[in-house]
Amino acid sequence: MDRRDSIKALVLGTVSAGVLLEACKNTNTTVSEVNMDDRMQEEKDYLVKVKAQPDFFDAQEMAIITVLADIIMPKDAVSGSATDAKVPEFIEFIVKDMPDHQVPMRGGLRWLDLHCYKKHEKAFVDLTKPQQLEIVDEIAYPNKAKPEVAQGVSFFNKIRDLVTTGFYTSEIGVKDLGYMGNVPNQWNGVPDEVLKQHGLAYTEKELKECISY
Repeated sequence: MDRRDSIKALVLGTVSAGVLLEACKNTNTTVSEVNMDDRMQEEKDYLVKVKAQPDFFDAQEMAIITVLADIIMPKDAVSGSATDAKVPEFIEFIVKDMPDHQVPMRGGLRWLDLHCYKKHEKAFVDLTKPQQLEIVDEIAYPNKAKPEVAQGVSFFNKIRDLVTTGFYTSEIGVKDLGYMGNVPNQWNGVPDEVLKQHGLAYTEKELKECISY
Protein backbone atom coordinates (compact mmCIF):
# COMPACT_ATOMS: atom_id res chain seq x y z
CA MET A 1 0.00 0.00 0.00
CA ASP A 2 1.49 3.37 -1.05
CA ARG A 3 1.26 6.63 0.88
CA ARG A 4 -1.84 7.83 -0.93
CA ASP A 5 -3.70 4.55 -0.38
CA SER A 6 -2.77 4.71 3.30
CA ILE A 7 -4.24 8.19 3.60
CA LYS A 8 -7.36 7.06 1.75
CA ALA A 9 -7.86 4.14 4.13
CA LEU A 10 -7.51 6.47 7.10
CA VAL A 11 -10.02 8.93 5.66
CA LEU A 12 -12.59 6.24 4.94
CA GLY A 13 -12.54 5.42 8.63
CA THR A 14 -12.63 8.97 9.95
CA VAL A 15 -14.43 11.40 7.61
CA SER A 16 -18.13 11.43 8.39
CA ALA A 17 -20.64 10.31 5.79
CA GLY A 18 -22.45 13.61 6.27
CA VAL A 19 -19.42 15.62 5.19
CA LEU A 20 -18.86 13.36 2.20
CA LEU A 21 -22.52 13.52 1.22
CA GLU A 22 -22.42 17.33 1.37
CA ALA A 23 -19.39 17.33 -0.90
CA CYS A 24 -21.09 14.89 -3.30
CA LYS A 25 -24.00 17.27 -3.78
CA ASN A 26 -21.77 20.06 -5.08
CA THR A 27 -19.72 20.25 -8.26
CA ASN A 28 -16.03 21.08 -8.08
CA THR A 29 -16.22 22.49 -4.56
CA THR A 30 -14.51 22.17 -1.24
CA VAL A 31 -16.24 22.40 2.12
CA SER A 32 -15.58 26.14 2.06
CA GLU A 33 -17.74 26.49 -1.06
CA VAL A 34 -20.73 24.30 -0.26
CA ASN A 35 -24.16 25.14 -1.61
CA MET A 36 -25.96 27.30 0.94
CA ASP A 37 -29.50 26.77 -0.37
CA ASP A 38 -30.46 24.35 2.40
CA ARG A 39 -28.71 26.20 5.24
CA MET A 40 -30.26 28.31 7.95
CA GLN A 41 -29.99 32.07 7.48
CA GLU A 42 -27.55 32.35 10.41
CA GLU A 43 -25.20 29.89 8.70
CA LYS A 44 -25.45 31.73 5.40
CA ASP A 45 -24.68 35.05 7.05
CA TYR A 46 -21.72 33.56 8.92
CA LEU A 47 -20.18 31.98 5.81
CA VAL A 48 -20.56 35.22 3.87
CA LYS A 49 -18.87 37.07 6.74
CA VAL A 50 -15.95 34.62 6.86
CA LYS A 51 -15.38 34.71 3.12
CA ALA A 52 -15.45 38.51 3.16
CA GLN A 53 -12.48 38.69 5.55
CA PRO A 54 -9.11 39.77 4.11
CA ASP A 55 -6.75 36.94 3.17
CA PHE A 56 -4.80 35.69 6.16
CA PHE A 57 -1.83 34.16 4.32
CA ASP A 58 0.45 36.31 2.19
CA ALA A 59 1.69 35.24 -1.26
CA GLN A 60 4.85 33.59 0.09
CA GLU A 61 2.91 31.59 2.68
CA MET A 62 0.36 30.45 0.10
CA ALA A 63 3.19 29.37 -2.20
CA ILE A 64 4.58 27.14 0.58
CA ILE A 65 1.14 25.73 1.35
CA THR A 66 0.60 24.96 -2.32
CA VAL A 67 3.88 23.06 -2.66
CA LEU A 68 3.31 21.13 0.57
CA ALA A 69 -0.26 20.29 -0.36
CA ASP A 70 0.83 18.72 -3.65
CA ILE A 71 3.62 16.81 -1.93
CA ILE A 72 1.12 15.39 0.54
CA MET A 73 -1.56 14.72 -2.07
CA PRO A 74 0.00 14.64 -5.56
CA LYS A 75 -1.80 14.01 -8.82
CA ASP A 76 -1.99 10.35 -9.76
CA ALA A 77 -3.64 8.15 -12.38
CA VAL A 78 -6.96 8.25 -10.52
CA SER A 79 -7.45 11.89 -9.63
CA GLY A 80 -5.97 15.36 -9.54
CA SER A 81 -3.68 16.91 -6.97
CA ALA A 82 -4.48 18.89 -3.84
CA THR A 83 -4.24 22.15 -5.78
CA ASP A 84 -6.61 20.75 -8.41
CA ALA A 85 -9.05 20.19 -5.53
CA LYS A 86 -8.53 23.80 -4.32
CA VAL A 87 -7.02 22.64 -1.04
CA PRO A 88 -4.91 25.79 -0.51
CA GLU A 89 -8.11 27.86 -0.75
CA PHE A 90 -9.75 25.49 1.71
CA ILE A 91 -6.91 26.02 4.20
CA GLU A 92 -7.22 29.80 3.80
CA PHE A 93 -10.92 29.49 4.60
CA ILE A 94 -10.32 27.25 7.61
CA VAL A 95 -7.85 29.59 9.32
CA LYS A 96 -10.36 32.42 9.00
CA ASP A 97 -13.23 30.21 10.14
CA MET A 98 -11.18 28.72 13.00
CA PRO A 99 -8.65 31.36 14.15
CA ASP A 100 -6.96 28.95 16.57
CA HIS A 101 -5.16 27.56 13.51
CA GLN A 102 -3.62 30.90 12.58
CA VAL A 103 -0.70 31.13 15.01
CA PRO A 104 0.52 27.51 14.65
CA MET A 105 0.16 27.65 10.86
CA ARG A 106 2.03 30.93 10.45
CA GLY A 107 4.64 29.89 12.98
CA GLY A 108 5.11 26.56 11.22
CA LEU A 109 5.50 28.18 7.81
CA ARG A 110 8.14 30.55 9.17
CA TRP A 111 9.95 27.70 10.92
CA LEU A 112 10.03 25.78 7.64
CA ASP A 113 11.62 28.63 5.72
CA LEU A 114 14.18 29.29 8.47
CA HIS A 115 15.08 25.60 8.56
CA CYS A 116 15.58 25.63 4.79
CA TYR A 117 17.78 28.73 4.97
CA LYS A 118 19.95 27.02 7.60
CA LYS A 119 20.38 23.91 5.47
CA HIS A 120 20.36 25.25 1.92
CA GLU A 121 20.43 29.06 2.18
CA LYS A 122 17.15 29.21 0.24
CA ALA A 123 13.45 29.47 1.00
CA PHE A 124 11.42 26.25 0.81
CA VAL A 125 9.73 27.13 -2.48
CA ASP A 126 13.12 27.89 -4.09
CA LEU A 127 14.56 24.46 -3.31
CA THR A 128 14.75 21.71 -5.88
CA LYS A 129 12.06 19.02 -5.66
CA PRO A 130 14.49 16.47 -4.13
CA GLN A 131 15.54 19.03 -1.53
CA GLN A 132 11.91 19.80 -0.68
CA LEU A 133 11.18 16.11 -0.24
CA GLU A 134 14.26 15.74 1.93
CA ILE A 135 12.99 18.53 4.23
CA VAL A 136 9.52 17.00 4.36
CA ASP A 137 10.95 13.59 5.23
CA GLU A 138 12.64 15.16 8.26
CA ILE A 139 9.30 16.24 9.74
CA ALA A 140 6.75 13.83 8.28
CA TYR A 141 7.51 10.86 10.53
CA PRO A 142 7.22 11.76 14.24
CA ASN A 143 8.77 8.51 15.47
CA LYS A 144 11.91 9.05 13.37
CA ALA A 145 12.23 12.84 13.64
CA LYS A 146 15.08 14.43 15.55
CA PRO A 147 14.21 16.47 18.67
CA GLU A 148 15.45 19.70 17.10
CA VAL A 149 12.72 19.58 14.43
CA ALA A 150 9.86 19.05 16.91
CA GLN A 151 8.17 22.31 15.88
CA GLY A 152 8.34 21.24 12.26
CA VAL A 153 6.79 17.87 13.11
CA SER A 154 3.90 19.57 14.91
CA PHE A 155 3.36 21.91 11.97
CA PHE A 156 3.48 19.13 9.39
CA ASN A 157 0.97 17.06 11.34
CA LYS A 158 -1.42 20.01 11.27
CA ILE A 159 -1.04 20.83 7.59
CA ARG A 160 -1.27 17.16 6.63
CA ASP A 161 -4.60 16.94 8.48
CA LEU A 162 -5.86 20.08 6.76
CA VAL A 163 -4.74 18.93 3.31
CA THR A 164 -6.31 15.51 3.77
CA THR A 165 -9.59 16.98 5.02
CA GLY A 166 -9.70 19.56 2.24
CA PHE A 167 -8.93 17.03 -0.47
CA TYR A 168 -11.35 14.33 0.62
CA THR A 169 -14.23 16.77 1.09
CA SER A 170 -13.81 18.11 -2.45
CA GLU A 171 -15.51 16.63 -5.49
CA ILE A 172 -12.19 15.22 -6.71
CA GLY A 173 -11.46 13.58 -3.36
CA VAL A 174 -14.94 12.12 -2.95
CA LYS A 175 -14.68 10.52 -6.39
CA ASP A 176 -11.21 9.22 -5.48
CA LEU A 177 -12.77 7.45 -2.49
CA GLY A 178 -15.48 5.98 -4.69
CA TYR A 179 -18.13 7.40 -2.37
CA MET A 180 -21.51 7.79 -4.11
CA GLY A 181 -23.73 8.89 -1.23
CA ASN A 182 -27.15 7.40 -0.59
CA VAL A 183 -27.65 5.68 -3.94
CA PRO A 184 -30.19 2.84 -4.09
CA ASN A 185 -28.84 -0.57 -4.99
CA GLN A 186 -29.59 -1.98 -8.41
CA TRP A 187 -31.12 -5.46 -8.21
CA ASN A 188 -31.33 -7.59 -11.31
CA GLY A 189 -33.49 -10.27 -9.80
CA VAL A 190 -32.81 -13.77 -8.56
CA PRO A 191 -29.91 -15.37 -10.47
CA ASP A 192 -30.92 -17.83 -13.20
CA GLU A 193 -29.10 -20.72 -11.56
CA VAL A 194 -31.07 -20.27 -8.34
CA LEU A 195 -34.38 -20.12 -10.21
CA LYS A 196 -33.50 -23.31 -12.11
CA GLN A 197 -32.73 -25.15 -8.87
CA HIS A 198 -36.32 -24.53 -7.80
CA GLY A 199 -37.90 -25.10 -11.18
CA LEU A 200 -38.83 -21.44 -11.56
CA ALA A 201 -38.37 -18.75 -14.18
CA TYR A 202 -39.35 -15.16 -14.78
CA THR A 203 -42.20 -14.51 -17.20
CA GLU A 204 -41.66 -12.18 -20.16
CA LYS A 205 -43.85 -9.59 -18.42
CA GLU A 206 -41.76 -9.75 -15.24
CA LEU A 207 -38.56 -9.43 -17.21
CA LYS A 208 -39.82 -6.29 -18.95
CA GLU A 209 -41.34 -4.61 -15.89
CA CYS A 210 -39.14 -5.58 -12.97
CA ILE A 211 -35.60 -6.26 -14.09
CA SER A 212 -33.07 -3.64 -15.14
CA TYR A 213 -30.16 -4.75 -17.31
